Amino acid sequence: MTGAKRKKKSLPWSKMRIPRCEDFKQWCRRRLPILEWATHYSLKESLLPDTVSGMMLAVQQVAQGLAFAVLSSVHPVFGLYGSLFPAIIYAIFGMGRHVATGTFALTSLISANAVERLVPLSSQNLTTHSNTSVLGLSDFEMQRIGVAAAVSFLGGVIQVAMFVLQLGSATFLITEPVVSAMTTGAATHVVTSQAKYLLGMKMPHISGPLGFFYIYAYIFKNIKSVQLEALLLSLLSIVVLVLVKELNEQFKRKIKIVLPVDLVLMIAASFTCYCTNMENTYGLEVVGHIPKGIPPPRAPPMNILSAVITEAFGVALVGYVASLALAQGSAKKFRYSVDDNQEFLAHGLSNVIASFFFCIPSAAAMGRTAGLYSTGAKTQVACLISCILVLIVIYTIGPLLYWLPMCVLASIIVVGLKGMLIQFRDLKRYWNVDKIDWGIWVSTYIFTICFAANVGLLFGVVCTTAIVIGRFPRAKTLSTKNMKEMEFKVKTEMDDETLQQVKIISINNPLVFLNAKKFHNDIMNIIQKENIGNQPLDEIRKYEQSTLVSSLSGVCNEEATQPCLNPKCSLVLDCSGLTFSDYTGVSMLVEVYMDCKNKSVDVSLVHCTASLIKAMKYCGNLDSEKPIFFESVSAAISNIHLNKNLSILSDHSEI
Repeated sequence: MTGAKRKKKSLPWSKMRIPRCEDFKQWCRRRLPILEWATHYSLKESLLPDTVSGMMLAVQQVAQGLAFAVLSSVHPVFGLYGSLFPAIIYAIFGMGRHVATGTFALTSLISANAVERLVPLSSQNLTTHSNTSVLGLSDFEMQRIGVAAAVSFLGGVIQVAMFVLQLGSATFLITEPVVSAMTTGAATHVVTSQAKYLLGMKMPHISGPLGFFYIYAYIFKNIKSVQLEALLLSLLSIVVLVLVKELNEQFKRKIKIVLPVDLVLMIAASFTCYCTNMENTYGLEVVGHIPKGIPPPRAPPMNILSAVITEAFGVALVGYVASLALAQGSAKKFRYSVDDNQEFLAHGLSNVIASFFFCIPSAAAMGRTAGLYSTGAKTQVACLISCILVLIVIYTIGPLLYWLPMCVLASIIVVGLKGMLIQFRDLKRYWNVDKIDWGIWVSTYIFTICFAANVGLLFGVVCTTAIVIGRFPRAKTLSTKNMKEMEFKVKTEMDDETLQQVKIISINNPLVFLNAKKFHNDIMNIIQKENIGNQPLDEIRKYEQSTLVSSLSGVCNEEATQPCLNPKCSLVLDCSGLTFSDYTGVSMLVEVYMDCKNKSVDVSLVHCTASLIKAMKYCGNLDSEKPIFFESVSAAISNIHLNKNLSILSDHSEI
């Protein structure tokens, strides 16, 4: 016995296979997608469009990097770092070949809450004015980027943890209306946060619940302090940006290289501000000194991680959801696949590793990704080329942006959010398709602007789940309709009398606790209804098939209450569409069988999986004298016909 036990215990170990070199290669290809597409990269076909796209992307990365760093309440130079390191890391680990990762408005806005809370502007006078050894920046600026880097680090750790837990499969809870409303609401927040730069106003940082409305209340209260020069320059910049980008969009098929209007505007505004000395003459706020080079890596301050956990979760969820939507969109457009869990790893590492290089939280941006589409990018080589150009800006051109007006930078941010803001047009589509989705969009948007993007996202997910739970059990589970093809097939094998006695119910949805009770009630209603005498003979002889409604719209079908055609009828349950069932669902199937048996209704189940058969036998005492599980509908009907003939013969023998 001891030897036998030892053999049994050693059996699992004997089945374990020693990892081979080929297994390691497959793992590397799965976790390092760059190895998959880089080996098939065509220099002749892809290098030129990737180079052009990379040059255009670099312009966007520099402009948005400076702008989103200011949005994150840190020095603008850290936005350039945030446009460099995350893009390199995502190119290695990410699966979206047309996704431009870098600084992102929504994550910058979330991290700004932590920066302003832990290192408020009022503390600037309390810190030492001596410059640190890092790029000659003040202690105040280094404290601020330390908080932003801590948010990035912890947000990345959360994303990597979600990858380990394989939570990418749970993204089905985040529906398209929720993502659209959340990103639109967050874009509205970003535009509001830039109002002080567009108007040239001095405004304290306002955040928290209903902060959106407090900002506009402050603006209208201090409307006389609006700086006219900043307002005119902002309006001019917005008009130029919108017009040129629309022209680029209209003529993108005729011209291969679009005009980099962001770069042209930045150069023109900086040159004009320098020549006219707007900073001193009109008091126009400018970007200021941008140091050269990249400092040596440094770990984020770990002692404040507990204080930024709320913002870190917001960065992890909002950044991932927005980035995944862009990755899935590009994969659908260019016909390749994206692994949701791998995207967790890619963005997690982009935040964790980049946080050691003084980077603010990163994610993919809609404007940059759309730019890659329009310029014909093929792979992530375009992003790597843009990183080379951003590196050149950091070491050479950066200091020349000293005179760039902040109102122009804010205008670039606002126009860059156009793709998110025009998602208001989705409301018409949602209203025409499903008014409940329209309501989810509106309510999620309201929660986002009243509170924050992460709160709006959470509300949207909870609201969607609650509505599904509410609609699922109340939806009409059974509807009756004629199936002429099946009727013809059965009529060639059976006589008319048998045809009248058989009712087939096809289960096309999961049978779980949400809809099990409703399913049972609908079947019992069909069986117990006794109005068959009112139906014409032609309708009686029609073959009827009842179908579990796959849509959860809750639209009732009056035909669903038609009765069995005979007091002694047979019921066939087609389980081919029963994708899964829980304990309540299996128990309900057993209960249906027992109730039908008590009503002298024979029940047959077809297309059942082995696990379902085992579960049903385990849950209840099924009839073991005659078979109830069959491989096909025809086999079940043949068995019913055979049992009928046997019962007729037995009746004759008794006579």
